[in-house]
Amino acid sequence: MLFVSENPNQVRDSALLAWLRRHLRVSPTTHGHDFLVRLPHPNQPGRKLLYATPLLLALLMVEFTDVIFAVDSVPAIFAITSDPFIVYTSNIFAVLGLRALYFALADVVQRFRYLKYSLAAVLVFIGSKIFLGDFVFGGKVPASLSLAVTVVLIAAGIAYSLWRSRGEAKGEAA
Repeated sequence: MLFVSENPNQVRDSALLAWLRRHLRVSPTTHGHDFLVRLPHPNQPGRKLLYATPLLLALLMVEFTDVIFAVDSVPAIFAITSDPFIVYTSNIFAVLGLRALYFALADVVQRFRYLKYSLAAVLVFIGSKIFLGDFVFGGKVPASLSLAVTVVLIAAGIAYSLWRSRGEAKGEAA
C-alpha cells in the first residue's frame, strides 16, 4: 500500500487469471448471467463444447481474493485469542464483510489522497504490535493504546489530505 503507483497492475495481468485461461475454455464474450455455456466446436460442426464465461472468471477472482483475505486474518486473530469459536466466527464475518468494506474504503481513499499512507502505517503498527507486544509490554498491547494509535493515524491521514487539497476545492468552486 505504501509504495503502490498511481497506475496499479491491471486485473488482466493477474497470474491466477492467466492460469484459469490456460486450463479452461473461455468464451470471448459474456452470455447474459450464465457462468457456463455450450458453444459449437470450432472444427467439428454439430458438436458442442462447454465454455466458461468471463463472468465465471470474475467470480473466481473475487472469491479467491476473499479466501486470501480470510487466510491473511488467521494469524491476526490468533494473536488476539485462541478460542476456536472466536477464530471461526471472525473469519466468517471477514469473508462476508471485507468485500463491502473494500469498496467503501476504495471510495474514501479516492476522496482523501493521503489516507492510503495512514492505512499503511496502521498495518505496520498492527504487525509491529503482534511481533513486539511480548517484548515491550510483556504480553498483549492494551486495547486502548491500539485504538488510540489507529484513530490518530487515520485522522492524521484525513487531516493531511484535507489540508493539502484545500486550494483545489476553492479552484473548482470558482
